[in-house]
This record gives sequence, C-alpha cells and structure tokens, in this order.
Amino acid sequence: MEAESLSLGGLFASSFLSATLLPGNSELVLVGVLHQAPHLKWPALVVATIGNTLGGMTSYAIGRIFPKPREGRAVAWLGRYGPAALLLSWVPIVGDALCVASGWLRQHIAAAAAFIAVGKFARYWVLAEGWALLTG
Repeated sequence: MEAESLSLGGLFASSFLSATLLPGNSELVLVGVLHQAPHLKWPALVVATIGNTLGGMTSYAIGRIFPKPREGRAVAWLGRYGPAALLLSWVPIVGDALCVASGWLRQHIAAAAAFIAVGKFARYWVLAEGWALLTG
C-alpha cells in the first residue's frame, strides 16, 4: 500500500509540473504506474487529472498577475471560443499559453478550471485506454 501511495504521489507531482513550464513527463509516469499496478487505473487518472489541472490553474493565476498582451494566438483563441478553448490545455506548449492567456483575460475561474480538467482528463483517459489495449 505504501508503494502505491508513493507512486500516486509521484504521479501527482509529475502531473502538476507537466502543466507548468517545467518538465514533468506525466504521461510516462502514468504509464509506469499503470504498468506496475493496473488496478490503480482510476485512482491514477483522478490523481493525474487533479495534479495537471492544478498546474494549469497555476498558469492561469500567473496570467492574472501580469498585464494582458495586446495580441497572440492564445489570446485570439480564447477571445473567439471563450473558456472552451481550454479543452486544448493538454497540448504541449500551446496549453500553457492558453492557461496563462485565460488568466490575462480574466475568464471565469470556475469555467476555466472545468474546461482544463475535462481536457486533461480526456488526454489521460485516452492514454490509459491505449496502454490497456497494448498490454491487455
């Protein structure tokens, strides 16, 4: 049980870092957890999603601190599609910019968190299902 807790703790840390500008490789950590303990699929998905969402919301908070840029692709997407554009927050580099831009634009925090969480969960779920197909 202690090893499983450590695995999930490492997954949380990696997921959080992966959603910031720092490297975290949460996908590799998730697959490692699933390889070692397939029965942890749902707890791992929840932990990875929460960690990655909190990391995305950290980027959102950073965006709230700094003045809004006048232009940029992320700002344009969020201006056009609103917080729903944050469904793409899982995309490397682009996702970080979207989260920061959402903060710049002062988008509703609950909507931002919800769309970030859905996008990030979907990515991890697809990865977990793909891993299950490859190994099952």
